[in-house]
Amino acid sequence: MTNHNNSAVRAIDKTSLAKHLLLGGAIGLAVISFFIIGVDNPNPEWGEFWRIRPLIITPLSGATGGAFFYFLGHLAQQRGWSKTVAFIGAFVISFIGLWMGIVLGLAGTMWN
Repeated sequence: MTNHNNSAVRAIDKTSLAKHLLLGGAIGLAVISFFIIGVDNPNPEWGEFWRIRPLIITPLSGATGGAFFYFLGHLAQQRGWSKTVAFIGAFVISFIGLWMGIVLGLAGTMWN
């Protein structure tokens, strides 16, 4: 008698996950930098270090979107879903997460 292991659980590829995290964070940093660099005369009510909050929150939300993109792609390969549907779903959810990170980062300053 032969035992078959049909487990659907796969190990997480840490290098690929790290690449997705870094790419998502870099996209978030690039997007928020585009908005922040354009401010020549910030409102004095925002404080001296108003740029720190968006420069931290937005890349973190981008990295979270990158991780979600990795895990959804990982799940799509396991279950045999269509790669196109998984890609579009991951892209939409990552985009919404990045947008929410921009809103949270700029809340009280440029997003008023």
